[in-house]
Amino acid sequence: MKGGKLVLIQHLHDFITNAAIVVPTVSWLTAQILKAIIDAAVNKTFRVSRLFGDGGMPSGHSATVMSLATIVGLTDPAGFAGMPFAIAMMFAIVVMHDATGVRREAGKQARMILSMLDVLSDYIAEKDTKIKDEKLKVLVGHTPLQVLCGALLGVAIAIGYYFAFVKI
Repeated sequence: MKGGKLVLIQHLHDFITNAAIVVPTVSWLTAQILKAIIDAAVNKTFRVSRLFGDGGMPSGHSATVMSLATIVGLTDPAGFAGMPFAIAMMFAIVVMHDATGVRREAGKQARMILSMLDVLSDYIAEKDTKIKDEKLKVLVGHTPLQVLCGALLGVAIAIGYYFAFVKI
């Protein structure tokens, strides 16, 4: 059993020191903390939900996927010409496009539905209380600037990690 524990410890070590896991995780955490700080500065109140929520400045999704693509390009033997980087970059493009497209439109639709519910609230209360109590997420997408800032943050964190811990 002792050998099994050593193997498990080695696997755990490999997991938590894998740059393709560490860098995107740090990028996401950094973006979420910045998002909460920026939100608190703008709204003059700190909301813990902004640490975990979608939408806002900067995009945590963009920071995550761009840091992944960047660290893969920097550390893979084939570099930015390799298949792993190409896959990570295409994944990043899809995620960032989705954040400014479909998810942003879903947020706009949620705001519109909430406005309609406000107007129809008395009628809805008579017919179906479950609909009135339903909470829609309106901060689900990003503006292009939020995506760009998240992407730049992710690239910067990946480059910083690479020069601090990989290229020693």
